[in-house]
Amino acid sequence: MKDPSDMTIKKGKPGWRDVKGALVDFDRAGLLALVQDLYAASKDNQVFLHARFGLGEDALEPYRVVIERWLCPDVYKNQDYSVAKAKKPIADYKKAIGLPAGLAELMVFYCEQATGFSAEFGLDDEAYYGALVRMFEQALTIVAGLPEPQRASFLERLAVVRAIGQNVGWGVGEEFDALWRRAGLEIDGS
Repeated sequence: MKDPSDMTIKKGKPGWRDVKGALVDFDRAGLLALVQDLYAASKDNQVFLHARFGLGEDALEPYRVVIERWLCPDVYKNQDYSVAKAKKPIADYKKAIGLPAGLAELMVFYCEQATGFSAEFGLDDEAYYGALVRMFEQALTIVAGLPEPQRASFLERLAVVRAIGQNVGWGVGEEFDALWRRAGLEIDGS
């Protein structure tokens, strides 16, 4: 491994190609030490590696915790919400391993948390509801591709989300119904 102080500094912003080129000089021990340093550097790196290698009892739990925090803030502590920060764990999981059942779980969980929070506290935020409708659509799409035994339980949960969505405003209920029908699913009573 080269000593960073001996390296010539290139102009411009370094990218993956530069990193990849630097990795060529690593031996196995050096690469393990690098991964260990990355692991120790941040909680996000730890979550990523745990998911990638299937470590721990529930690799999805850290992602759920972040989704819940940003979609269901503690209003009594004046916490705010953030759609972008709530969607980030889903993107991170997709990069780490991206198993369809895991993505379905996180997307359905997102929808459950968002509808639950807005039903309980009300929210006047068109962007929040737009993101919820898009996530509902993505969840339906990914769930449709799962094997039947897995699909059924996710659809039951999404049916509850759809029902709650009828009471949250901003046309969410109507959008949920349209997406539900487009997915070839029947709505009770129709």
